[in-house]
Amino acid sequence: MRRAPGEKATPIKLPAIDGSIFDTGSLVNKPIMLSFFRFAGCPFCNLRMHELVHRFAELGDDFTIVAVFDSPLDNLVRHASRHNPPFPVLADENNQYYKEYSIERSLSGLLRGIFLRLPTLMKGLLMCYIPTTIQGSMTTMPADFLIDRNGIIQKAYYGNDEGDHLHFEQVKAFSRQQQV
Repeated sequence: MRRAPGEKATPIKLPAIDGSIFDTGSLVNKPIMLSFFRFAGCPFCNLRMHELVHRFAELGDDFTIVAVFDSPLDNLVRHASRHNPPFPVLADENNQYYKEYSIERSLSGLLRGIFLRLPTLMKGLLMCYIPTTIQGSMTTMPADFLIDRNGIIQKAYYGNDEGDHLHFEQVKAFSRQQQV
């Protein structure tokens, strides 16, 4: 069953690309966007990471992002480290939290994304976000959760296709609302 606004966010503890074990419990009293991605080599995911990294400062000092990938850590390090993310990027190889947050898989979402977002896919490939290794499920769909300082989900967004994420402007508006 999909997670919904008003529910308490489940704490996450996973290996991060910086070599640590990251625990969202360390983000007490901090609003976050919890973003579930597909596999580490996904061109759509790498374009989204590129956007989040380059626009992160727009979210303010008191807000952060936690990115979770459906990939083994070594493969995630290979693909995500080049972004130099200023936020935690975590590997959920066994899909423990994908299940907890009811992250969906969809063959039709995969195909829809390829065809409806072909220009975006081509942009990702031209930026050298080429899926040389696919470790994780091709059919995993993205999802984004906006979580307030009390750990309550305020927005749950489940992507309809492989490139469908919550619009950055909505994330930015939420971060402004959460400022103290």
